[in-house]
Amino acid sequence: MKFLASVFSRQGFAVLFLSAILAACTVVVDDGPGPRPRPPRPEPEFCTRQYEPVCARRGGDRQTFANSCLADRAGYRIVRDGPCRGDGGDGGGGEEQTFCTREYAPVCARRHGEMRSFSNACEARAADYRIVGDGPC
Repeated sequence: MKFLASVFSRQGFAVLFLSAILAACTVVVDDGPGPRPRPPRPEPEFCTRQYEPVCARRGGDRQTFANSCLADRAGYRIVRDGPCRGDGGDGGGGEEQTFCTREYAPVCARRHGEMRSFSNACEARAADYRIVGDGPC
């Protein structure tokens, strides 16, 4: 009985009440397993079968693909519209000039850290720039 009397006393009640409040205010922070990896770059589920050949490069390897989607899926960077020329070099010695339409569909492109706007994607690729976005920079 003495215990019950002490619990129901003012001091006992205050201690019990404050203990209940502290227990209810406990916060647990879980930071998880660590930094999350970046999500993979979204790739097209499939490529169309349209024939719009492009010349693409990966490292020192240059290859002609039927279209830009196929080149991108293979991990190649498009360097120009049209098939690759037969000389195999990057110097452009025997290569023919790439002709682009005058279509105005601006793109933002980058080469060696330099950003530049082009009138269309063909002009950017012909100048050996990599397209980074639609519209001017």
